[in-house]
Amino acid sequence: MALNVEHLLRTAATLEQALLALKSHPSSVDVMFDLFRNAAIKSFELSLETAGKLLRKALKGYAGNPRTVDALVFNDVLRHAGKHGLLDEPGVGRWLAYRANRNNTAHDYGEGFANDTLKLLPMYLQDVRSLAIKLQEAFDAAAS
Repeated sequence: MALNVEHLLRTAATLEQALLALKSHPSSVDVMFDLFRNAAIKSFELSLETAGKLLRKALKGYAGNPRTVDALVFNDVLRHAGKHGLLDEPGVGRWLAYRANRNNTAHDYGEGFANDTLKLLPMYLQDVRSLAIKLQEAFDAAAS
């Protein structure tokens, strides 16, 4: 089973650039602030979905029946990733919080909520890159 984390790392790089651009446009009355904030949030959403798909793929290597993994809801995917060492216990908690935030971004378009999301993103960026490394290592080990 092949795995490519390049797309996940690319979404992380996009998120990082959006966050860096936000620092150069700190005024929330500047339209560029809105543009980069929206880009950061969209990159977050895209990378979270990509991470979920990659985790599902990784978990199929641990399941007797891969269809059982397909039936898991996202939060259970995260919990199973913790059981199999793809995430540590604090990491599972953070990823559950990221997912809860992502679910809220789909329904709440308020400025305050968007700014609250921005506060999560520096830690999320570290976590998504760590996960990409862990996933690649797991797949490389399974392939050899």
